[in-house]
Amino acid sequence: MISPADNDNTDDPMIFIIIGKAYETKGGEGIELHIMLRAPDDDTAVRDALNALSEEGFLEADLDQIGVLQDEPPEEPHASAYQGALEGEVAIIRFD
Repeated sequence: MISPADNDNTDDPMIFIIIGKAYETKGGEGIELHIMLRAPDDDTAVRDALNALSEEGFLEADLDQIGVLQDEPPEEPHASAYQGALEGEVAIIRFD
């Protein structure tokens, strides 16, 4: 379902999923999360994800994996996040 990101300059924006951990306080415990968003390439996806995390009040983030979704996820909360990403939103799924 996830393929490695590549920069092949396609016309259609891709739906990326980024897996990582973000921190709301300096030295605090990290929150596991998945970020889904539409972007033309992986560099833009990472930049937009970090901006969205900052807007949500996170101070730091460790982004571990990035990939491109080939199909719509069948289960929630990823299915709704995928739809939001198609509409241009940056969806942040928190695993508290």
